[in-house]
Amino acid sequence: MSQYRSAWQRLGTFMNDRGDVNYSAMCGEAFIYHLIGSRKFENLDRWEQDIIYCTNVLTEFLETGMIKFRRGQKFYDLWGAVGQTMQAYIAEKKAFGLSSGTLTAYHKDLQHFLAYLDTHDIADVHAITATVVISYTATLGFCTPHIRHRRLSIVKGFLRYLYDRGLAAEDRSPLVPRDQYSKQPVLPSTYTRDEIAALIAAIDRSSPKGKRDYAMVLITARLGLRATDVCDLGFENLRWEDSVIILNQRKTGERIELPLLADVGAALIDYLKYGRPVSELPFIFLHVNPPYDRLNRTTLHSIVSLSLRRAGIVFEKERRHGPHALRHSLAGVLLAKKTPVPVIAAVLGHRSTESARFYLRIDLQALRQCALEVPAVPPAFYVGRSPR
Repeated sequence: MSQYRSAWQRLGTFMNDRGDVNYSAMCGEAFIYHLIGSRKFENLDRWEQDIIYCTNVLTEFLETGMIKFRRGQKFYDLWGAVGQTMQAYIAEKKAFGLSSGTLTAYHKDLQHFLAYLDTHDIADVHAITATVVISYTATLGFCTPHIRHRRLSIVKGFLRYLYDRGLAAEDRSPLVPRDQYSKQPVLPSTYTRDEIAALIAAIDRSSPKGKRDYAMVLITARLGLRATDVCDLGFENLRWEDSVIILNQRKTGERIELPLLADVGAALIDYLKYGRPVSELPFIFLHVNPPYDRLNRTTLHSIVSLSLRRAGIVFEKERRHGPHALRHSLAGVLLAKKTPVPVIAAVLGHRSTESARFYLRIDLQALRQCALEVPAVPPAFYVGRSPR
């Protein structure tokens, strides 16, 4: 606590000097680089690294409302003049509304490129020649196809940014080679209706934890909500008088309205009356033991996995066993009932029907109807051929 207090006092002094009234992620990043100066992160004293850690924790809590695993997100240092240009490039991308996860990838991959430039004594963007770009891309040969594709794309965008902003005399982005990487969609993991019923029945509802777990799994299985939305569910989202659940989805920001089914409502009432600890927090699902904070999606994943094992359901390595598999399974049930794709998209909260078409590949019965008969090989094909 003393470490946090000391770090945030320094941050407060920095904000006062700048005239900042409200803290933001950009304010925290400016404070970190003010602290670092022209040095590298690994050359800082331990107490300075602790200050950066405390600042990142504050930013993480501001943006997500929680601190994952009691650790702040890793800081990817972008040092020197080239690093400052990279920071400006990332800030521009952030203004376009990129997610925090995507911005972290930008920090990480540009830091990798910056480290390569640093080892070759390149401290200015004008010194990034064609030879440098080609040599750097050659070092990515040992990366996985996904990492290589991502780094090539981000570096290519950065080089184009330098030319568009007049920071480079020539556009070096065409020198970055195109790769043939194509992300192959993974077949959704699903469970049958009997398996879902066994999973739900395996949850012991005699304890407060069991009542909570039962309600969370039931909401996920019956309504197909994402794990983050289940954990974020608050009292304001429950419209008992209209028997609906209304919320803005964390992933898409889209508003969704789902029916408050009778069994889901009964499970919620049972938990709220006999399982939920006394707390003024607006979230419905809380930890069983103090401090009674809200849950995160990793907890719900553990709940589903443990319940599957208790139900004796065997899941192969290829079949996922978290809450998202229950979401996929609901899509499979709707497809089996011949539910139109636009309706499935609305239930799952997709922005377009194209996202829901992802689940069409699990409707094996319908896919069999699309299969064509294999034409018979004419006897003349075998005339004059030696048998093997």
